[in-house]
Amino acid sequence: MPAITILALRLKALTGWRRRLTLMLMGAVAALALPPVGFLPALLVAFPALVWMFDASESRRAAFGAGWWWSMGWFSAGYYWISNALLTDVAKFGWMIPFAIFGLSGLVAAFVGAATLAVRLARAPGPGRIFLLAAAWTFAEWLRSWVLTGFPWNPLGSVWDGVLPVLQFGAVGGVWSLSLLTAVVALAPALLADPLSRRGKVLVLALVVGLPLAGWIGGSIRLAGAPDLTDPDALVPGLRIRLVQANLPQGNKWRDDLREANLREHVALSRSPGFEAVTTVIWPETAASYFLDLDTLHREIVASAAPLGGLVLTGAPRITPRGVEPLQIWNSLFAITANAEVVGVYDKAHLVPFGEYVPFRGLLPIAKITHGGTDFSAGPGPRTLDLPGLPPVSPLICYEAIFPNAVIQPDHERPQWLLAVTNDGWFGQSAGPHQHLAAARMRAIEEGLPLARAANTGISAMIDPFGRELARIPLGDKGFADAPLPKAITPPPFGRFGNVPALLLLLACLGVGLGLRGLK
Repeated sequence: MPAITILALRLKALTGWRRRLTLMLMGAVAALALPPVGFLPALLVAFPALVWMFDASESRRAAFGAGWWWSMGWFSAGYYWISNALLTDVAKFGWMIPFAIFGLSGLVAAFVGAATLAVRLARAPGPGRIFLLAAAWTFAEWLRSWVLTGFPWNPLGSVWDGVLPVLQFGAVGGVWSLSLLTAVVALAPALLADPLSRRGKVLVLALVVGLPLAGWIGGSIRLAGAPDLTDPDALVPGLRIRLVQANLPQGNKWRDDLREANLREHVALSRSPGFEAVTTVIWPETAASYFLDLDTLHREIVASAAPLGGLVLTGAPRITPRGVEPLQIWNSLFAITANAEVVGVYDKAHLVPFGEYVPFRGLLPIAKITHGGTDFSAGPGPRTLDLPGLPPVSPLICYEAIFPNAVIQPDHERPQWLLAVTNDGWFGQSAGPHQHLAAARMRAIEEGLPLARAANTGISAMIDPFGRELARIPLGDKGFADAPLPKAITPPPFGRFGNVPALLLLLACLGVGLGLRGLK
């Protein structure tokens, strides 16, 4: 009997806590494929284990549990960095760590559990179950991108962040198409434990080797046709953007005795050597911890970082004027000229639950994690800003960049670039900032737009519409990076049709799964 068949039988025989623990461990092993580790072979071990233990499910509850326990390991290992945000004030928020990691993981794991339950109800033995599981997994990822405000962090397709040619498939159907491809590839080795004919073995080989190879070849061809980034025709003329990363400790950002010094630190970095050639300066999320629309003194300090005739774009809170009711605060982006004039404002629309507001505040007597006692208010949604001297831009604040097909204002002039400002200092030296950057890179590829990303610390970078980096400031470094702005390209399929291409691919996968139910 082949060794892989013996392994499958042993996993299928597990019951009780041993089954649950093994499922969790396999999910955690799969998380090694996520950025920044990117160990893709882990998927070929962990996903077949999920299939075999799913096959052994004797009830609907067990089928749901197979997906839920496995993805508890996947999400818990992938979300461990959330604990860093709560460690900024251990006395106040430390008790929330297990609830934040395992509670959130348990909630999103329910989507995968529902997926495995749905496949059981479809009753598809043989190779067909692989395609049905892949389709159900991808559909579950799409659901968790919007249900209960959504949290599409670490979709399966993000494991390819370090393989730029394969990442180009995201231009077709977004990260969902990459998740679908990856799920099929990762699940297929489970078939080797089945009594396969030669035809079946050829199918497995074609899936495990052929699909990634085809993606790599297609992506390489696309990259070969991409503009040379040293060619002036590939760049927006007359623009040179400076990204500033001050690397301020999170515990110091809002200290009253350090706030102005922090602001001047950003100014000093902005005016570092080469400033005379810069046309736009970009600071990260809440780099200015003052209400700049109402605070003339500190707005003028910020303005000293703006090039003559150019702008400084900075994150800062915004508040309703004194006496105006109700009191509201927004997490905003300001565009400020060298004359201290505010020429554009964007308010963050997709707020972080418990970070920027407390859901069901009347029932949950806890404080939000970010500074201040008042919940942030949400802005109206994605917006295109027309700013002096710059192409139309769609701003994104913090985790707004993780939402596919939700970074551009619908039914409006297409922006020519994306601007992401964030403060990944919450996450420390963890996987979180790398995963956040991977999401931002995918948005650039999906939309065919360049993306400028400024982080307090995280990874600040200038990324072109193909996901290539023109400049980078590494995690944990203080400094600045100057880069031109690449031109936008013709919208790729995902940029034109949104989720439609991914839906068609998912339906095709579903059809293959149903069609292969009788194949041995």
